[in-house]
Amino acid sequence: MCGLVGMFDTRGQSLIDAALLQRMNSTLAHRGPDGDGLHVSSGVGLGHRRLAIIDLTGGKQPLYNEDGQVVVVFNGEIYNFHALVAELTAAGHRFRTHSDTEVIVHAWEEWGPASVERFRGMFAFALWDAKAETLFLARDRLGKKPLYYSRLSSGLMIFGSELKALLIHPEVPRKLDPQAIESYFAYGYVPDPATIYQGIAKLPPGHILVQRRGAPEAVPQAYWDVPRPEPRTLSLAQAEEELIAQLREAVRLRLIADVPLGAFLSGGVDSSGIVAMMADVAAEPVNSFSISFGDKAFDESAYARTIAERYHTNHRVKVVEPEAFDLIDRLACMYDEPFGDSSALPTFRVCAMAREAVTVALSGDGGDEIFGGYRRYRWHQAEEGVRRLLPQGLRGPLFGALGQVYPKLDWAPRRLRAKATFQELALSSAAGYFASVAVLNDGLRGRLYSAGFTRDLAGYHAGQVVADHMRA
Repeated sequence: MCGLVGMFDTRGQSLIDAALLQRMNSTLAHRGPDGDGLHVSSGVGLGHRRLAIIDLTGGKQPLYNEDGQVVVVFNGEIYNFHALVAELTAAGHRFRTHSDTEVIVHAWEEWGPASVERFRGMFAFALWDAKAETLFLARDRLGKKPLYYSRLSSGLMIFGSELKALLIHPEVPRKLDPQAIESYFAYGYVPDPATIYQGIAKLPPGHILVQRRGAPEAVPQAYWDVPRPEPRTLSLAQAEEELIAQLREAVRLRLIADVPLGAFLSGGVDSSGIVAMMADVAAEPVNSFSISFGDKAFDESAYARTIAERYHTNHRVKVVEPEAFDLIDRLACMYDEPFGDSSALPTFRVCAMAREAVTVALSGDGGDEIFGGYRRYRWHQAEEGVRRLLPQGLRGPLFGALGQVYPKLDWAPRRLRAKATFQELALSSAAGYFASVAVLNDGLRGRLYSAGFTRDLAGYHAGQVVADHMRA
């Protein structure tokens, strides 16, 4: 990963504090140990910390177009950059490096904001076009790379890869957002576009922000959303063949690098599939990394070992004791805002171990979301069938009453723990799904909140996040 920061005077061409920009950039040194750079001009400052992956000697950032009027700082990878280089070269653009970063400036010259629609990859970047006096921020389709921004009362817009970089600026407000706190207690994290601070936002996944100097305040615009699949008739064998082909192609693209590569291997279906595809397309044995827990009740390293042996990987294992909480303070500093996922602890350990041998590691994260692997998806689908059969006016009182009288059987098999199901069926689709995913339910959150904090929420409920997505 790399890191980027920036400042933009949206109203004029005030002098950028280069020393302050450098301090902001320095907070991201852990994201980019291989180099740093600044661009400072009238009313614009960009900073970058580099982790070199492609074109180790020629990809220094900030990176410019031919006449130096377009400059970019970029975090991520553009997997299809070879094809884009060929297309842009045919259109008359001249490339000075072999870096995927350079396609961004030339793509902007050729296609403007629509250029992001041609990028296949994971990215967050900030681009300044001096001729058009336009700042262009973009984030990849699924939000794998982060990008935060804040608009200050002075007219300055600041942005960066992490919250801590923005907090270096003395004008940034440090006031906590009550709605973000409510969302955190419900989900275990703060959903975008909010952050834990008022006045600082995340650019949402699949969005761009085009801000022209002197123009009204721009708002993020979506350039992509999950497409609705076209109806197709495939046999099971055809579907299996196409799935494997697409997974193999996705893995092959992510192996384009000038540095050592590896993979996190838990032994589950997702990471095992990634390792299998890597072993199929890579010329050398795969470097794989696993975490083993001292408590056998939580240890799945045997499954990882089975996959490692099958695909002859260079396998490394690190043992972590379940009660080893020495990382908590460090993780709080790294995440910058509340994050209530215990997997952060073993994830850090396996990343640290992998970094000793490789620069880039693939993982199976997202597999359950793509393939519907969580049980809650199946239960929600079944509940939706009941909602379609019974109108809310009948369903609410009926299942609401059943939910009140049915005992809470946490010890029983899932099909017998009907209390929560009855309670969810009494609710709307969005409210029912929210109830199934909430870390703390409405009652528990209500008991935590003071009267003053409840007033500060001004009626906001974290379930609005789910409802907004379902309406989109």
